[in-house]
Amino acid sequence: MKLRPRKQFAQHWLKSDKALNQIIQAAEITKNDQVLEIGPGTGILTRRLLPLAQSVLAVEIDRDLCQLLTKQLRQVENFLLLQGDFLTLDLSACLASFPAFQKPNKVVANIPYNITGPILEKLLGRISNPAAEPYDLIVLLVQTEVAERLYAKPSSRAFGALSVRVQYLAECELICTVPASSFSPPPKVDSAIVRLRPLKSSTAALDPQYLETLVKLGFAAKRKMLRNNLHSIVDRDRLSQLLEQLEVNPQARAEDLSVAQWVALSNRLDEVTGERNDLSDP
Repeated sequence: MKLRPRKQFAQHWLKSDKALNQIIQAAEITKNDQVLEIGPGTGILTRRLLPLAQSVLAVEIDRDLCQLLTKQLRQVENFLLLQGDFLTLDLSACLASFPAFQKPNKVVANIPYNITGPILEKLLGRISNPAAEPYDLIVLLVQTEVAERLYAKPSSRAFGALSVRVQYLAECELICTVPASSFSPPPKVDSAIVRLRPLKSSTAALDPQYLETLVKLGFAAKRKMLRNNLHSIVDRDRLSQLLEQLEVNPQARAEDLSVAQWVALSNRLDEVTGERNDLSDP
């Protein structure tokens, strides 16, 4: 069965042995690991995962690719393929019908770039609602621009709301870049392999929902100073005083605060009576 990548599913199939080897190495797979692969495509990465892991659970939305993978890998005992949309699929409910397969503890995938944000949210959760059972490790092949935002440092051009949201929930590191020529068909942009280590415990915000909305407000107009973006919830002068107490320049923009400083600012506003208004998600 010869299949072609479908634009509707944003399919770009990885063909580079070098990139595949780097993904495998970054995933640190052992025989105790149950791996989740999102969008296995033709199974080029799947075949490298199967000999290394205790089990591989793959979720593929394309029915024709599912038929291909089923035909080629149906005899492999540690492989389970689910046909469906990962974003709407209830993995726990699905696995209840397959007692031999446990909930995955690692994720390794070349994901569709057009749904990177929703996939990250499903894997990690949100600031206000982190994943109840975090994965041990997540290795993803994503668009370079997105990767830069995930591991960006404060005060850098790429540092934004996504950086804060993800880094609040996980440590993120760049493994390597992957040129567009490594795919078939080649996408219009280069890619990068990133590794996320979800945080089992962190300096949590007193009110995560408040922090989540605070970050959204703070980055609403990225070029404006933070005291202007947050003037609707705290007086500019009072915010300047709080920023000074946190050893942050009162003229700072949202991108200048580290994740720890965002948490500290949220907690400070939460603690001081009369300085916090209830926020609804704007």
